[in-house]
Amino acid sequence: MKPTGKLYLIPTTLGDTSNSDPAKQTDPMEVLPMTVKRIVSLIDDYIVENEKTARRFIKSVDPEKVQATLRLHALNKHTDISEHNQMIQPCIEGRNVGLMSEAGCPGIADPGAAIVKLAHEKNIQVVPLVGPSSILLAMMASGMNGQSFAFNGYLPIEKGDKKAMLKSLEKLSADKNQSQSFIETPYRNNKLLEDILQTLQPATHLCIATDITLPTEYIKTMRVQDWKKTKIDLHNRPTLFIIHKM
Repeated sequence: MKPTGKLYLIPTTLGDTSNSDPAKQTDPMEVLPMTVKRIVSLIDDYIVENEKTARRFIKSVDPEKVQATLRLHALNKHTDISEHNQMIQPCIEGRNVGLMSEAGCPGIADPGAAIVKLAHEKNIQVVPLVGPSSILLAMMASGMNGQSFAFNGYLPIEKGDKKAMLKSLEKLSADKNQSQSFIETPYRNNKLLEDILQTLQPATHLCIATDITLPTEYIKTMRVQDWKKTKIDLHNRPTLFIIHKM
């Protein structure tokens, strides 16, 4: 009986490392271990969020990789669950498959978790590779409680529900001495920051971690009252917010 292939969880960079300005370009291998490059060079079957950006990432990691040999399956909010079995079929046939998020580690705030779950059900070995996680990097740099923290994903879009959630997270943070982190679609970052500053108490700590590992990286923790005196543009910049009420 032919052995099954493995499902490799391949981390990607936390943003686009290419840039027309050489001073702003970043070698992806500065933030990724060589294991990622080695595995990418050996795998032709991938499950990805976006085929175009996935191909660009693969080329940046392994320029010698022949793009024509790649077989990519798109996994995003438009993918029907009935397609999942087809995506891991190469593993059943004995080939290794790479699962990649649009940014960072697959399976974390990412639709790839459904594929990982299915792989376990099919007795396919899951191999997570080391790589950058914006959640952990932001927590490391925040100065907040790394012993107890929670990632809450996206907050509600409707303003009333969003402010209610912010107040709830602030209270939870105080009651449990637990840092609370969350994200927003990048083009709505500035609006979320505005709502945070309008909603939370002045003494609550807020960490803003944006463009992590990129040349434009910015990570800063201050009280809400101090953030109100600071101007920062987060539009279309991948950002993680962390709050903690002491």
